[in-house]
This record gives sequence, structure tokens and C-alpha cells, in this order.
Amino acid sequence: MPTIKSSTSLRNDYSKISKYCHETGEPVYVTVNGEGDLTVMSIEAFEKRERALEIREKLLEAQLQKANGVPMLDFDAAMSELKALAHGKL
Repeated sequence: MPTIKSSTSLRNDYSKISKYCHETGEPVYVTVNGEGDLTVMSIEAFEKRERALEIREKLLEAQLQKANGVPMLDFDAAMSELKALAHGKL
């Protein structure tokens, strides 16, 4: 169940809300006059979410390429390219 707080709570209890977000990794939904307005989360949780979305996008792109018959690298070739990338050789 999501945590929902009013904008007044955010203003008055910022430290508690910040601590909650950092400790749980969960967002807090902020309302204004009873209507949803913002989502507040720790930077770490936001960055983790962004990385996950980037990975999902890349996986979807790979699935679409495979479905469209684009030739894929075999495992060993892919690992060689990743190692070269990691060592700045590509």
C-alpha cells in the first residue's frame, strides 16, 4: 500500500518523510487538496528505477531485433565485446 501524505505534511515533516524514503526505498505520494500531485523518493531509489527502465528498454530493443531477423552475436562474441568495452578498447 503506497504511503500518501499531504503537501502540508511534506512541509512540516520533511525530515521524517526523507528518512522513510531513504530507509525503505519506497516513494511517498503527495497530495494537494486531496488530489495526487507529486511523488517523492530518494535519489538512490530514483537512479535505481532509471537504470532498471534503461535495461528494460535495451532488452525490448534486442527482442524486436531478434523478431525482425537481425543477426545476433553468440555468447562468446558478446562477452569479448563487453570485455573490450570494459577495457576501453572499443
